[in-house]
Amino acid sequence: MSMGGGGQRGSVKAEINVTPLVDVVLVLLIIFMVITPMLQRGKDVQLPKATTIDKAKKDADPIILSVTTDHQIYIENDAFSEGDFESKLKAKLIVTPNKKILLKGDNALAFEDIRKVMNLARKAGAKGIALGVEEVKK
Repeated sequence: MSMGGGGQRGSVKAEINVTPLVDVVLVLLIIFMVITPMLQRGKDVQLPKATTIDKAKKDADPIILSVTTDHQIYIENDAFSEGDFESKLKAKLIVTPNKKILLKGDNALAFEDIRKVMNLARKAGAKGIALGVEEVKK
């Protein structure tokens, strides 16, 4: 009963089962598809460029205010007129009184337009307003 070099009784073929791999990849794809739209908050505006950014005052979850080129004011992704804006922001600040505000103004706007929104936010009770800029890489 010696086994020679060519005498195999049953060959065992190792195959990789790819079904669990496909399942994991599809779950990751779905997770990224759901999370990606949440990363960009506020209305999409062309931010002014800055070489230095104060990273020490970066808040984890500020209220995002946006002003577009057509002078429309947004709180997160909801558009408001000037009168409604102040009351809606005041209602948000009553719920979370020490919440920081990030104001994103389009680069094409004059500073007076941004200052008007800043004054409205201060009237609504905002304590700290940060301006959103795009960092220029050196």
